[in-house]
Amino acid sequence: MDSHLLRTNRLCKDFKGQHAVSNLTLSIQRNSVYGLLGPNGAGKSTTLKMITGMLRPTSGEIIFEGHPWSRGDLSDIGALIESPPLYENLTAKENLKVRTLLLNLPDSRIREVLETVSLTDTGHKRAGQFSMGMKQRLGIAIALLNHPKLLILDEPTNGLDPIGIQDLRKLIRSFPEQGITVILSSHILSEVELIADHIGIIADGMLGYEAEINPGENLESLFMEVVKNSKKAGA
Repeated sequence: MDSHLLRTNRLCKDFKGQHAVSNLTLSIQRNSVYGLLGPNGAGKSTTLKMITGMLRPTSGEIIFEGHPWSRGDLSDIGALIESPPLYENLTAKENLKVRTLLLNLPDSRIREVLETVSLTDTGHKRAGQFSMGMKQRLGIAIALLNHPKLLILDEPTNGLDPIGIQDLRKLIRSFPEQGITVILSSHILSEVELIADHIGIIADGMLGYEAEINPGENLESLFMEVVKNSKKAGA
């Protein structure tokens, strides 16, 4: 079995002649947390949207489980990109019930994912009344319903308070033990340093660095160097 769950090979995405992602080659290890880093506008969200089928690549390829990605692979991918897709007038259980009906999953799965994200005690409270952290966790619960092999989280700690960030960090770190590989995009270096096993740094749509995180490594200095070199190359 390939030790990598997902690879991209020279992946590109253009918008009206502008390169959003250029020749991006990533290698995502199974049962790990991969931190996709980059400044705002670097191409992180565009990359994740291509992996989840929300955008079609201009060129290049995505290899999932050793074969070229197809829409059928979405049954093995869960994602939380941008805002959690919630019906704010429904409870946590009702939000999940809608999805289990769509995915033809048993009701027992609702309880399982609520336990995973620690949202079993929300009762009749509607999602619109949830805190930002609770909404994020419910969004992750939705993404976990189909037993994904790959979970994609785009800036999941945005807008969270310190306690919410700590809870989410602990939750994300638990996933590889459950056989779930995580790709986490962020521009908050300190958080990625605490969560990720490997990192890739994107600047101006190009991969400037990819490696395992080394304890004691100054991630901020590394990040700034990669971004600076990218600007020099593009000048």
